[in-house]
Amino acid sequence: MTDSDQALHLPGTSAAEHLPPAYPERAAHGTAGTLRAWQEEAIRLYLEEEPRDFLASATPGAGKTTFALRLAAILRANHTVQQIVVVAPTEHLKTQWADAAFRAGIRLNPSYSNNDGLGYGRHYHGVVVTYAQVAMKPVQHRLLTEHSDTMVILDEIHHGGDALSWGDAIREAYGSAKRRLSLTGTPFRSDDAPIPFVQYAPQGDGSKVSLTDYDYGYGRALADGIVRPVIFMVYAGAMRWQTSAGEEMEARLGEGNTKDITSQAWRTALDPAGDWISKVLEAANRRLTEVRLQIPDAGGLVIATDHASAKAYAQLLHQMTGEEVALILSDDSGASERIDSYSQGDSRWMVAVRMVSEGVDVPRLAVGVYATSSSTPLFFAQAIGRFVRSRRRGEVASVFIPNVPALMQLAAELEKERNHVLEGPGSAEEMWDAEAALMAEAEREDRASSELEEQEFKYQALASDAHFDRAVFNGDEFGGYAEVESEEELDFLGLPGVLEPQEVQVLLQQRQARQARRSATKQGLLEHAPDRAEEPGALHRTLGEQRKLLSSLVGMYAKVSGEPHKDIHTELRRVCGGPAVAQASVTQLQKRIELLRRRLRP
Repeated sequence: MTDSDQALHLPGTSAAEHLPPAYPERAAHGTAGTLRAWQEEAIRLYLEEEPRDFLASATPGAGKTTFALRLAAILRANHTVQQIVVVAPTEHLKTQWADAAFRAGIRLNPSYSNNDGLGYGRHYHGVVVTYAQVAMKPVQHRLLTEHSDTMVILDEIHHGGDALSWGDAIREAYGSAKRRLSLTGTPFRSDDAPIPFVQYAPQGDGSKVSLTDYDYGYGRALADGIVRPVIFMVYAGAMRWQTSAGEEMEARLGEGNTKDITSQAWRTALDPAGDWISKVLEAANRRLTEVRLQIPDAGGLVIATDHASAKAYAQLLHQMTGEEVALILSDDSGASERIDSYSQGDSRWMVAVRMVSEGVDVPRLAVGVYATSSSTPLFFAQAIGRFVRSRRRGEVASVFIPNVPALMQLAAELEKERNHVLEGPGSAEEMWDAEAALMAEAEREDRASSELEEQEFKYQALASDAHFDRAVFNGDEFGGYAEVESEEELDFLGLPGVLEPQEVQVLLQQRQARQARRSATKQGLLEHAPDRAEEPGALHRTLGEQRKLLSSLVGMYAKVSGEPHKDIHTELRRVCGGPAVAQASVTQLQKRIELLRRRLRP
């Protein structure tokens, strides 16, 4: 190791002058030069304890990579370790880690494969591998680790619990490592699979909660100006689809339906052939245009559920913008090149399947469309993490989401700290996140028919529509129902792209007040107009309330007409359409309620 190499590794020394010419901007961001306060604090804590295992949780965009590599450089410089192994979730991240390590004076081989045995090149200080790669040959990676004193950096360590075999393989491969540094931006999972090398503290109810050695959450990073504030643009709308039994269903996003109906309404909204996703993409593209007035290279990312949807969304955006869209469909070398090309360019949109949601560093992403059906807290946090990486103070991120209860809960709790919980004896086999547990409790008495629960619900999307529903920021909601391309919607889409968090709050309040004044004016002008149907935005009753109300009205009508309840329900289904009450959506129940009310009027 050369003297200049050691200078890069010593704590408290600046390495900016040693950076290659291709990376002059990195010194200002702390990649190899000045550390952020939290990174110095975490390194100081580590060096005071010098533990074998250390779990650092830092919000996406805070600089986990820089922290880990600076610590690795220090441990190499003081001869605690000689070899560095980084385990990453995806192939793309292998190159990303190797590039970052080079800027920190550590040479890692990202091309090492299991076919290379124990040799990876004498000029390297170590390798970057994936969790899947380790799981295929854990014994080989153990021998590689035991070759010399090794520090293992486990990036997004929660992947160690993705499968039992993966967890076992990681323990086998790195159980003998001299030092293990585990990193995560989301220290929890949606199941009860234990994460390797993570400590758990027993709780009074028999469960166990993961313990982190250092936490740097989104709230603190936001206050420090390291990450962007996120405005969630929430869109609702009417959905219509047909079941495999031929029943035509209707529901609106945001209504208090069963999980089954909510899921199918959500899938209908994401159907590339429907109007909902098309209108939301148009709104997001309009928002991106506004942001680019102040951030010229600002980019947008659409996260899709599958390849077919991603291709269709890319085609829609191409038609809207006339520009080529970066399409990322798999985790391979070609995908890495396309991501890098997009990151370094200034084109507008990238569309990707779920693999791009974690660890991909594209700091210019400022607008997102959450067009995937995943609602786990882990995935949501990872996805939003793609948009919070800030390059300069004041940049604002905007993420468009459907009005789905699980997503609304996660958006409202963006700053909430979470830990990984392992259920204790006698508890449910699957760990329900807090919002899922509440939803299950609320629906216990209103569960749909067993057919919907026992077999996969097949359907055909028929139609969908979209409207702006509200903006969510810092847990608060602003605005209300607004037609697409209306003044009310454009007020929210036209927010400046560079704002301080307190300015975001003030402007959203102003937009909300302006919308309320417009609404009051319209109501005054229409004071003597005929009665109108209630607007979708005002439909707030729960599914249980609608069923009880319908049952009550059916009882009243039975007394007046003398007809049996069963015959009345059959007639309501014939006239209004839709399935039996137990399977009907809020919208379908309300149609029957309105029909009975008309018939009961004198």
